[in-house]
Amino acid sequence: MDRNDLRSALLRLASNHLWTYEYRTAALFDALPTATVDQHPFTAVRSLTDDQVASLASDDAFVGAVADRLAHLDGVMASAVTSPDVVYYSPEFGITDVVPQYSGGLGILAGDHLKSVSDLEIGLGAVGLFYRHGFFRQYLDGGRQAERIETYEADDFGFTDTGIVVEVPVADRVVDAKVWKMEVGRVPLLLLDTDLPQNSEHDRAITDQLYGGDQLHRLEQELVLGVGGARAVAAMGWTPGVHHSNEGHAGFLAIELLDRARAGDAATLDDAIEAIRPHVLFTTHTPVPAGIDRFAHAMIAPHLQPWADSWGDPIADVLALGPDPDDAKTFNMAALCLKVAARANGVSKLHGEVSRDLFGDVPGGSDISSVTNGVHARTWVSPTLQDLFDARLGTDWALGNAGAWERIDGVESDAIVAARATDKAPLIELLAERSGATLDPDALVIGFARRFATYKRANLLLRHPDVLAALLADDDRPIHILFAGKAHPADKPGKQLIEQVVAYGASAEANGRFSFIPDYDIGVARALYFGCDVWLNNPVRPREASGTSGEKAALNGGLNCSILDGWWAEMSDGRNGWDIPTSDATDDEVRDTEESASALSLLGDIAAEFHADGSGRPSEAWVDRMRHNWRTLGPKVTAARMVSDYDNELYQPMLRAL
Repeated sequence: MDRNDLRSALLRLASNHLWTYEYRTAALFDALPTATVDQHPFTAVRSLTDDQVASLASDDAFVGAVADRLAHLDGVMASAVTSPDVVYYSPEFGITDVVPQYSGGLGILAGDHLKSVSDLEIGLGAVGLFYRHGFFRQYLDGGRQAERIETYEADDFGFTDTGIVVEVPVADRVVDAKVWKMEVGRVPLLLLDTDLPQNSEHDRAITDQLYGGDQLHRLEQELVLGVGGARAVAAMGWTPGVHHSNEGHAGFLAIELLDRARAGDAATLDDAIEAIRPHVLFTTHTPVPAGIDRFAHAMIAPHLQPWADSWGDPIADVLALGPDPDDAKTFNMAALCLKVAARANGVSKLHGEVSRDLFGDVPGGSDISSVTNGVHARTWVSPTLQDLFDARLGTDWALGNAGAWERIDGVESDAIVAARATDKAPLIELLAERSGATLDPDALVIGFARRFATYKRANLLLRHPDVLAALLADDDRPIHILFAGKAHPADKPGKQLIEQVVAYGASAEANGRFSFIPDYDIGVARALYFGCDVWLNNPVRPREASGTSGEKAALNGGLNCSILDGWWAEMSDGRNGWDIPTSDATDDEVRDTEESASALSLLGDIAAEFHADGSGRPSEAWVDRMRHNWRTLGPKVTAARMVSDYDNELYQPMLRAL
């Protein structure tokens, strides 16, 4: 392989984001002399000088590894999706930390969905937006969250310019949106970008930043995602049978589909709804009304007026497509999706129940089913454990094969303990670098990392500071509690939670064993999942729709200590982790105080079990519990199981009914 062929091969490997969950390919990019932290490998490859490429081309082992990975990619792409049966719309996709087009759980879930679709060779494509400024980066300023904004270019990520530009009606004007294509294994992801010279300065900024503007900005983004996304799908020549809206953010795709029906045989709006209904699937991710996108009629009416005029319908009839059960002058995006969808689902069994109650007064709300979220195993399990599992369980563990996970009982304790010790090393390094704190490799490491929303109660343990201080001071049973996460820039209560956590960590009572790691992203999350022994989750039940961070920890051998909410409510069996007892108190303060006491008491018991053998390593009882965790949760928490459920219970039945 000469240097030109080698550069081309590396560029091809970097432009398909299969490398984000194949660590052997990622390792090739890490070995490049131009590789830097937080840089996409496509940029690193482009930065190679001819002399550097020539030097790499003279390394037979490196060239052989590149050829092997390229052959693997060719095999994957031999069955690439070219005309998807299903198109999945989401405002954010968390594929990798170096493509920062995500904010949190919704985007990470969407990224894992695409990766598992690729693994299972399901005919699905996807649509999102390209944000020039991504989501904000976090840093601490005097113990408080501060934000910085960075700028990204699609060319630096190896995206393909499809040459397609779609027009999107936005109020009284038309906005152009360019269509980029991002390859995620076999799956094509279309990303719309309004930062074009023919658009006004205001319209160029529609896709500037994820969740960064006011209500009008959000409305305009969702029009581009829904209407523009459906038009991009058509411009690509795709003719999907099912349009899957991941949350209500993409709900305006229904407007475009209704417009096509009205231009066809649908004489009335009701006829158009019936025509598109078999083609629409809606997944809701929120168990609280505050999580639903809602727009005042006064704001949204000018944006729906062009369609009302085109259809010859009163604007009142178009506004009635999104009836809000609590406010007659508000347009509810979830209600729009439910009104036009043939099928709808929540993201855990408990969330399905909560959603049927929440949307009980909305057409379609009482029929909401559920598909419990899962996580993409190859993305989130450490390379050390992947090698161990592949050798001892067979490679199908990553697809949730129950038979493979049963073999975990045959893996020796020494091998498990050694793998976990190896995986703590990157976390020790990260903590020292980001927070200046020292992590004892023999300590019980407890992790809490997620969005700092008030209902997730990041400060719950602080309600009994004396009890917490005693736990942190115990040198015979050392523990270290780690926190990471962001609050939305406009969420002052969420920011105050971060301040409280950081302030306690700096206090003498924390004993250097209570730390906050700033700038939470996929990279930080992976280090935490690899290195934490216990994953703490203490939301107000039942406000956690599903949650997936605990699933990622579980696949790495971390044991969950959680309120019985979201996915944990259906998968806890009393031995694969611990349930934090919930209070019956109706007063929020009393409830939080009681549940804080329960959590701290439980953590004391957990520390005692972890250190029971007193040997500077997890006790044998602990390792047995880890095996049980893997055996019972491994088949259930993978995104392969989740995507199979979507395909078997929703996608295929809908496609067969067409």
